[in-house]
Amino acid sequence: MLTGTPRTRAQLADALRRKEIPDDVAERVLSRFTDVGLIDDEAFAQAWVRSRHAGRGLARRALAAELRQRGVDHETVSEAVEALDGEQEETRARELVERKLRSTRNVEPVKRTRRLVGMLARKGYPSGLAYRVVREALEAEGSEVPDGDWPPE
Repeated sequence: MLTGTPRTRAQLADALRRKEIPDDVAERVLSRFTDVGLIDDEAFAQAWVRSRHAGRGLARRALAAELRQRGVDHETVSEAVEALDGEQEETRARELVERKLRSTRNVEPVKRTRRLVGMLARKGYPSGLAYRVVREALEAEGSEVPDGDWPPE
């Protein structure tokens, strides 16, 4: 498992448990791997955040959930996702919306807005940021922006 993609300590511990390796032996092996740098959850978390934010456009909330799912501890997750600042997150949200605008040009304005905001929400962006970025992109495009309070009910 160490020769493929990077793994967290928790993922390796689970693999050893599945192979029925005694817990005390597994702990010694994992501790040794950590000591020599073969396991580094902090480096894993930082690389994960950079990669998934750039590649998939995931926001801090989604990145934190993915890291917790992989067994990274709360403090390490917090440090890794805090490396992304709000400006980076907003810039990436704008890029995602710009890319999606083209494919939604012939969609009714309210439905289009919901789709764009929903896409950002699924990637973990806060609703206020998502609504603002979508509204600004539609206005910049010269498209009709739904009137009224957002989010629509």
